[in-house]
Amino acid sequence: MNSKLKDVLKKTLDNGRKITFLVGAGISAESGIPTFRGKDGYWVSGSKNYKAQEIGTFSMFQKASQEVWKWFLYRKSVTEFAKPNKSHFLLKDIECLLEDQFALVSQNVDGLHKKAGSSEARTFLIHGDFDFVRCGSECSSELYPFPTTIDLSKRDKHVITEKEWVLLRCPKCGDDLRPHVLWFDEYYNEKYYKRDTVLRISKNTGLLIIIGTSGATNLPQIIVENALSRGAFVVEVNIEKSLFSEHLIQKKNGQFVQNKSTPFLEEFYQELNEIMNARV
Repeated sequence: MNSKLKDVLKKTLDNGRKITFLVGAGISAESGIPTFRGKDGYWVSGSKNYKAQEIGTFSMFQKASQEVWKWFLYRKSVTEFAKPNKSHFLLKDIECLLEDQFALVSQNVDGLHKKAGSSEARTFLIHGDFDFVRCGSECSSELYPFPTTIDLSKRDKHVITEKEWVLLRCPKCGDDLRPHVLWFDEYYNEKYYKRDTVLRISKNTGLLIIIGTSGATNLPQIIVENALSRGAFVVEVNIEKSLFSEHLIQKKNGQFVQNKSTPFLEEFYQELNEIMNARV
């Protein structure tokens, strides 16, 4: 961990501003979950009849909800049996040290932060959560637990049974349920994706650490710009450059670290632990 980042960490702890982690699919790659935009990612695979950027949309759900669910049930089968990796546990350990100075803004719907023990109060899932479903026609905004009687083992992405389809009906109105995720043709909002909350957090952030995201969606971009404009130091940790990298390199309060998430977080946790122990 370089001296500049150590100084920023100490200063942020002193002034009581948030230390916020903005994470994407790259942090779950070590758990065996494909990213969307990688060469083996979900955007490449799609379904038998549609590409992912077509099938992951509300407009496709309205036209062919069964086709959408076949693909999402396959994705759910991958995340269901995945286990958190060391990066997830390190984020939980960092939260335990920082408590309310910590915030985790995640674009991942895989449930691994929850499995690792990160608190729901300080974790903001801005793209939704695969553990829940909701009414596709919005008869209410209630979230329902994903039907646990659907067998997710050895899932064929091209098959859905009649019995499973019955389980994917809204208990209030009987319409099709949908995955509780943000689709490509939808907008962020506060009700489902905590848009306003994370924007407030970004304005009170002294140190923002971006991990494993391509930076291709607009709410993460706004979070980064908010933090930079309020004087926060912003660090990107990634195995390759993203849309954020060049922008941050040119900023006095920006930095790009080409590394995997686990070694970076190990160093960060160790440094944070030493600083806090020295203050006791």
